[in-house]
Amino acid sequence: MTLFRFSFVSRLALLASFLILAGVAQAQKPKPSPTPPRNDDQESITTFIRRVRLPITVVDKKGQFVPGLTKNDFLILEDKVPQQVETFSDDLGEALPLYVVVLMDTSPSTAGKLKFEQESAMNFIHTVVRPRRDRVLFATFDHEINLRQDFTDKLDLLDKAVDSVKSLGNQTALFDAVWQFCDEKLRSVAGRRVMVIVTDGEDTYSRANIRDAIDIAQRTETTIYAISTKAGFLSTVPGVEAGEVKDRKDRDLTTLAEETGGVAFFTGDMLSLERSFTKISKELRAQYLLTYKPLNDRYDGSFRRIQVKLAAGRGDLKVRTKQGYKAIADSVRP
Repeated sequence: MTLFRFSFVSRLALLASFLILAGVAQAQKPKPSPTPPRNDDQESITTFIRRVRLPITVVDKKGQFVPGLTKNDFLILEDKVPQQVETFSDDLGEALPLYVVVLMDTSPSTAGKLKFEQESAMNFIHTVVRPRRDRVLFATFDHEINLRQDFTDKLDLLDKAVDSVKSLGNQTALFDAVWQFCDEKLRSVAGRRVMVIVTDGEDTYSRANIRDAIDIAQRTETTIYAISTKAGFLSTVPGVEAGEVKDRKDRDLTTLAEETGGVAFFTGDMLSLERSFTKISKELRAQYLLTYKPLNDRYDGSFRRIQVKLAAGRGDLKVRTKQGYKAIADSVRP
């Protein structure tokens, strides 16, 4: 009888231990996956006869945008093989609407900068949006990723969404936020896809890494512009105003922008921030848009390196576009 009681009590103890461990495991929720499922509507709008679309920025030695170029001024190379340009446009201010995702960092490292970031976001939105044509989505990221306002051209709704941000989270999921909004929102819109990130640049929580973020942006033809707020609003950091890259956070933002065809801005005060917004707005109206069908049409998962060159005699000009893409049969709206 004693042996039976010992066995019964032992079983009760084991069962209690199991229930406690199960509760702990349930409480420790994993970070959100950077690969959310897509719905049937997104799949149905897609064709795998892939064209590559390249928004291209051309500037002179002074950084001024260069108008007036033609299709014959451009040479497109994919893995060093010349490609045939199918379509060309130089009037992007009228040709295609903009779909802009504005992501604002609300992690602990932005404490004391929230008002600065809100003013930054609202200033950019008012600078770039053409009512009844362009659309802006506003979201924040910390340990959570929050959609505050879906794509709209209503400035009052966007102002309300930006102003409603009152609190900070406890981590920074920058790369997950890039992944999620490229994948869930930008891949399915019919227009030019742009992402503007207002952040101090440090990721502390994402499951996705910087290469994942660059990959999804390149595959969804999204151009990323990053605006660093690490210098705060009232203070300045030596070298930041001049755009110097100081540490790994700065290098990550620069890489994220440059490999998708955009630019990273490192601002030290409101005046330099306003110049950054103005430059982005002007650039989006001054780009050329080229498309081509890759001669190598295999979806083998390899990375395809893109180079855009100008015709002979234009060596004084600088060309910027995305640096390549991964050849995956993906669902991206043309």
